[in-house]
Amino acid sequence: MHLPASLAVLPIWYAVFLLSLTCHEAAHAWAARRGGDDTAYLGGQVSLNPLPHVRREPFGTVLVPLVTYFQAGWMMGWASAPYDPYWEDRHPRRAAAMAAAGPLANTVLAVLAFAGLKAGLAAGWFEEPAVRDFDRVVVAAAGAAGGVEGLGRMLSILLVLNLVLAAFNAIPLPPMDGASVLAGLVGPIRGLKDRLRGSPLASIAGLALAWFLFPYAIIPVIRWVLARLYA
Repeated sequence: MHLPASLAVLPIWYAVFLLSLTCHEAAHAWAARRGGDDTAYLGGQVSLNPLPHVRREPFGTVLVPLVTYFQAGWMMGWASAPYDPYWEDRHPRRAAAMAAAGPLANTVLAVLAFAGLKAGLAAGWFEEPAVRDFDRVVVAAAGAAGGVEGLGRMLSILLVLNLVLAAFNAIPLPPMDGASVLAGLVGPIRGLKDRLRGSPLASIAGLALAWFLFPYAIIPVIRWVLARLYA
């Protein structure tokens, strides 16, 4: 992506990225509070206001997304919601629900984006592009009203980015949410997770393995979703 074009799309990218991360962490915080842990609620994170999440992780929500955008053409970053580990030990199934809430929120956003894109294609606002891209799964149809191209770009990013976030976080390796879901439901895995808790080496190894395996999982998912979109 050339610099002028990347600068033009940057506000859309960052707005969608921040919305997606905020919904993910707010869902964790909301589910934890429903399960009896007020830690994130007291930190102001049961909220769709991105500021509490940015204040907690400014490096992962501001600096890293901007650097990866200009280097790779897409945004990567992270946020986090605090929780009480003693609450997790007492209520493992509630903790599993808390962990699952984040990827589920991203799945809901992806479904909403898919519905918007499908409706736009049916209405003749959008059409399939000659060359698809991560943030451009539709283009404005000939004669479409002004602003349709930007809407299509926003919905494209919302769809693919949230598919990526949901799938990556669902991988059952620490420190991803999928590992916490599995640990909350399966006793022996819970014991292993407890032994690995607080180990930076285990987290790095889990991230590295997940990063290696992730393309084999997400590429078929995106292809399947786009086939349904254009059908």
